[in-house]
Amino acid sequence: MTSLAATLHARSPRHSPPAVPLASRLIGAVGPILFCALIVQAFLRQGLAVWSIGIVYILYDTALLAFTAVKIAPLRHGLPARASAAAVRPTLAVIVAAHNEAGVLAATIARLAGQAEAPDTILIADDGSSDATPQLFASRYGLATPRYGETMRGGTEPSLVWLRLRHGGKARALNAAMLATDAAIVLTVDADTLLEPGAIAAMRAAFAAEPELVAATGVLAPICGPHLSGRLFQWFQSFEYVRNFLSRHAWEQPGCLLLISGAFAAFRRDAVVAVGGFDPDCLVEDYELIHRLHRHAAEARLDWRVRVVGGALARTDAPASIPAFLKQRRRWFGGFLQTQHWNRDMVGDRRFGALGTAMMPVKTLDTLQPIYGLAAFAILIGLVVTGRFAIALPILLVMIAKIAVDLTFHLWSLGIYKRWTGQREGLGIGAALIAAILEPFSFQLLRHAGAVWGWHAFLTGRGGWGVQRRTAIAGEGA
Repeated sequence: MTSLAATLHARSPRHSPPAVPLASRLIGAVGPILFCALIVQAFLRQGLAVWSIGIVYILYDTALLAFTAVKIAPLRHGLPARASAAAVRPTLAVIVAAHNEAGVLAATIARLAGQAEAPDTILIADDGSSDATPQLFASRYGLATPRYGETMRGGTEPSLVWLRLRHGGKARALNAAMLATDAAIVLTVDADTLLEPGAIAAMRAAFAAEPELVAATGVLAPICGPHLSGRLFQWFQSFEYVRNFLSRHAWEQPGCLLLISGAFAAFRRDAVVAVGGFDPDCLVEDYELIHRLHRHAAEARLDWRVRVVGGALARTDAPASIPAFLKQRRRWFGGFLQTQHWNRDMVGDRRFGALGTAMMPVKTLDTLQPIYGLAAFAILIGLVVTGRFAIALPILLVMIAKIAVDLTFHLWSLGIYKRWTGQREGLGIGAALIAAILEPFSFQLLRHAGAVWGWHAFLTGRGGWGVQRRTAIAGEGA
């Protein structure tokens, strides 16, 4: 662990900040300067120009939508198979970092062990649990409690390994587990994530077929529980996840994919060790790690690749209430801001290829996108409240036009997503139509509010995981 921490210290721009080029600083200044200029228009202009910030927000979002549409269009014809029948399957271990997850661990382990192509090792990195986790391992799997820092195996599930650690957070638990296995490929799976049949086989095949592949994300679908609040949040988040994973596939094409889902992700172990493992001080350790992998590949001139594996599916327990959702998005956005700040030297830098000249500038603009969106909505509400309907009506017409564009894309992309992943449950056309109409006035505002809270977490350094309350999968493996 000491050597891994030393490597992180040497490889991380957080510990050794590189010089930030002038171009990076100028690109970073565009968003704040433009925001101030557009806000001023609300007081100086008349007519639709009052809502200039909303127009810019819509144009930016539509441009990203158009980019995604162009890049995912080939999925209509399916993806060419990368794996060959003769490919040697690499050894594979699944790491589940778990803190007080006794209620869902049995379901997660059962789903992993029951895969058609089961992992060689299921390694539970027990991050100082104080609940009934020891009793679960003893009663269900026949494992005695190991000392801290040691492993226990040999129970009723041959592939199961219990690594008991003192509480230090998810990243430290993942790092310890990474050093406790010698598998070529390591999957990180959250304790509240259930893999669909064939998920591990799809991941293993992807890495077997492409030696340059160092990180990959599976495709997740949210589950939020049977109560009314859960059904509503699952409805909106299901379509959000569809857009997000299609967008990830789009950015994968020019070699720019940064965002993988740590809830179900795969890594080439040697690559992760080479860059120092997961950063315990980042709110989104999986996202930050991908930046370091890209950075190391560019500096060492390695052809490392990051992909989405459309055939690797899983369901994950997602927030089912407003407070839980806002806390999740606070952590996600706060971690995004941390990572963007630490890697701001990459913005506009041609050494990193399309990642530096395209993706990182877009991510720089994304840091303020939620603030743009909330400001645009606030100005619209202000116009309505003050009775300025002559201006508010054209704005509403623009918003309706945007909804029509989004709806067209959404209905078109749903068919592509279904062919790409084979996933169809909960993705009906009628539900998609209603969600697309309601989202700009409800769920989208909630996402933006969570992101603004993420700004607070970033600026104050307050925004940890908090207590995770599972709402959907407890008991499935009982």
